[in-house]
Amino acid sequence: MNKFGKSWLPKQFLWRLSITNMIVITAFILLSGWSIYNAACSLADGLGAMNEQKQERFNAILFQYLWIFSAAAIVTGSLIHFYITRKLIGPIRKLIESTKSMKTGHYPEQIEVKSKDETGQLVGHFNDLVHQLKMNEQHRQKVISDLSHEFRTPLSNLNGYLNALSKGVIDGDATLYQSLYEESNRLAGMVKQLEQLKEWDYISNQTFLEKKPVDMNLTLTQSVEMFYWRLENAGISVDVHADHGVVNVDNSGISQVIDNLLDNSVLYYHGTGPIFVEGKKMDTEYRVSVAGPGQSISVEDLDRIFERFYRTDKSRSYYTGGTGLGLAISREIIEHHGGKMGVQSKEDVHTFWFRLPLWNH
Repeated sequence: MNKFGKSWLPKQFLWRLSITNMIVITAFILLSGWSIYNAACSLADGLGAMNEQKQERFNAILFQYLWIFSAAAIVTGSLIHFYITRKLIGPIRKLIESTKSMKTGHYPEQIEVKSKDETGQLVGHFNDLVHQLKMNEQHRQKVISDLSHEFRTPLSNLNGYLNALSKGVIDGDATLYQSLYEESNRLAGMVKQLEQLKEWDYISNQTFLEKKPVDMNLTLTQSVEMFYWRLENAGISVDVHADHGVVNVDNSGISQVIDNLLDNSVLYYHGTGPIFVEGKKMDTEYRVSVAGPGQSISVEDLDRIFERFYRTDKSRSYYTGGTGLGLAISREIIEHHGGKMGVQSKEDVHTFWFRLPLWNH
């Protein structure tokens, strides 16, 4: 370091490391050469077989060869070290360029690395980070787009009616106020589901802190009992059959899934016959299904029914307050528990099911 406290070495890591290594190699070789030279001179002088002239000539030749071999060793070692170091820090240079690209708002391509050492692991984690950030950004943009679409219609309706009421264009009555109230409730329900979405989002490959062994027979029974009065008022009967089976889950999350399936079965009930709730213990899994009559669902809708904000019947969903989030959130919860969720439709009877691994203790 100079008197101003700044290092005289270059800023680039490759050159700093190479120069440092050159200094170490040079010092080592010069010290070794000096030791060999003095040892050889002492040995030759001790033998006493050479006169003074031959001794000086021997020393000069030895000194010359030592310098040649030392210079060759220094140059060769430094070049080999420079080449190897340059290859080793190549991925780091790519990391620097990728980081600069990210600072400008662009997501770089994946960095290819063949080594499995610490540098390779660092590049691998960086690639995963870039991929996750890219997916999060795409998800954020999609959510913003979907939200703007979902909130636009009810907000426009509320603003239109309230503006007309404030200017005296229309007179308010019980029916109108009830409609406005239902519209505001729909918005409140959408916000509530978005809060649930935030709670369960971005938690892939994580375990829930509240996981504990739960008997699905008890969970299913309690969930159905919560819908007793609603089913009674709607004139819908329910047939429940649940085996005993223990799973290791977050009970509140699984209850939310069951409640959502029951709510949909009542909300979109169309036809006659009971709603069937079944819990079946299998070899390694526990299967829950909720089946009931409803409106026809096309093949295209069945393929997309678990997508966020997707609704099969937009006119019906609009008046009932559906947002297209419930099934998407439910599937995410089940998948986060290592399970699977799906739907089957046959002759206007729709069966929503999910499977969870049995608890092995």
